[in-house]
Amino acid sequence: MPDFPLTQYRLRNGLTVAISEDDSLPLVSVVVAYKAGSIYEKPGKTGLATLLENLMFAGSTDVPPLQHISFINRVGGTLSAAGSEDRTVFYQTVPANNLALTLWLESDRMRFLEIDEARFSAAKNQLLDDVRSRRASEPYYEALAALNRMIDPDFAFGHPSSGLEEDIRGLTLEDARDFYAEHYAPNNAILCLTGNVQKAKARELVQRYFESLPRGRDTAPVLDPPPAPGRKGEAAEFVDPAAASPAFSLAFRLSPSVSPEYHTLVLLDYILLRGRSSRLSRRLLDPNRKIAYRLAGGIDRRRERSSYRIFVQANPAQIGPCQAEIFDELARLRQNLLAPSDLNRFKALFEQEYHRRIGTAIERALYLVDLWLIQRDLDSAPTELSKFLAVTPANVVGLAARYFNPANSFLVRMRTR
Repeated sequence: MPDFPLTQYRLRNGLTVAISEDDSLPLVSVVVAYKAGSIYEKPGKTGLATLLENLMFAGSTDVPPLQHISFINRVGGTLSAAGSEDRTVFYQTVPANNLALTLWLESDRMRFLEIDEARFSAAKNQLLDDVRSRRASEPYYEALAALNRMIDPDFAFGHPSSGLEEDIRGLTLEDARDFYAEHYAPNNAILCLTGNVQKAKARELVQRYFESLPRGRDTAPVLDPPPAPGRKGEAAEFVDPAAASPAFSLAFRLSPSVSPEYHTLVLLDYILLRGRSSRLSRRLLDPNRKIAYRLAGGIDRRRERSSYRIFVQANPAQIGPCQAEIFDELARLRQNLLAPSDLNRFKALFEQEYHRRIGTAIERALYLVDLWLIQRDLDSAPTELSKFLAVTPANVVGLAARYFNPANSFLVRMRTR
């Protein structure tokens, strides 16, 4: 069983609701996530997902522009939003006695968002400024965008989640209204309540504010089948004057996100990159060797797609040696079983992180939302931890042999001049 209580159900309009009680603090977190990321955009209409994320704070029928933020701040709460390729998520944490206010605010903009010409133009211009600024000043921007296109060459996953400048300029008010009507509907969302909530009272409030909202159209993006793992390595090189140092990003195309292999992949991520004792950290960041001075990466999981990415910054003379060290370590994983004691050490680290993640109301809510968006339900929540802890050394070597080889690699090198 999970380490926390969990109730999930669905309203008649299709809204999925998850409630997890925790009375350790007098706070409640409210998270609403929509299947409304950039993969739902159409060619020539990129940027709509990010535009709508911003417009959701521009006011609704009963709430003036930016007053959603003001309401939450005035009661001592915090809030934010985040978008990616397959989702847009809005979350806030408030004192528990303000749950009704927060649910009303979320239901109001789910049904009655005001999108007029003035608000649309302001959000569009802001998005254009953000995209131009990123392209001009964010190191490695073009190179990492090219890596995305190498891994996922189709339109849905290959274009930038923030949109293309030429597409954003052509967006119309009707485009924004249509995207909102199609994707910001109860049957396309999950509402997650965690923290100091009484389940019966929470269900009553959810019914009061969300039950009457009309169901939207059942929509799904038209997606190409996931590409198969690569049969030959691909590489590209970019010059980036905005970068402070040379770097490279190495990626491997994996099985679909919803896969029994995912639990093994997470443990392999801990073996390679998580913490100072991980294998690549020991090889590349050892202060006595000074091969690299930045190492990052991990699993990139986007609905039906997933990949594994490793990013390294190093001195120019060390770029080649860093790549060689990584491929050598991956070869070791493909050819040698881990000692059970070593794997258990990484399992213990993962389990510690897992309990930390579900230890606060907001982190638990975001965890449940992520699980629902990837797996379409929360039925697996009671057994998720046990699946990770059941991974064997044979599972690790089998996955490494299948995916972590040079023929399935995608490499982008970035030079400063």
